[in-house]
Amino acid sequence: QVKLVQSGGGSVQVGGSLRLSCVASEEISVPNCMAWFREAPGPMREVVARLNSDGDSNIADSVKGRFTVARDRARNTLSLQMDSLKAEDTAKYFCAVALEVGRCSPRPDRYDYWGQGTQVTVSS
Repeated sequence: QVKLVQSGGGSVQVGGSLRLSCVASEEISVPNCMAWFREAPGPMREVVARLNSDGDSNIADSVKGRFTVARDRARNTLSLQMDSLKAEDTAKYFCAVALEVGRCSPRPDRYDYWGQGTQVTVSS
């Protein structure tokens, strides 16, 4: 069973930057998809960025141009660089892995393993 451990996050002012990292406990078999989701108060877990094992990425329109997703397969690591943060980016962020998939779904129920979550708070 893959364990995902997140680090990073915290509090920052509007316009600031933060970086999130997610390390998998073992090499993840291909094909796979790694993604970042966020959950603000409310029922929905929103996909922020997706990156499959072929290197194809998808960034949500709400963060496009401000967030960058990357993965280091040798280190089993997924990162999310968040720049020009806005108050509406405040949420708990989760990394996730879907196994045996080539295309990355935006649906959280399609993911097999999840990180513990980390809070990002952006204040004005």
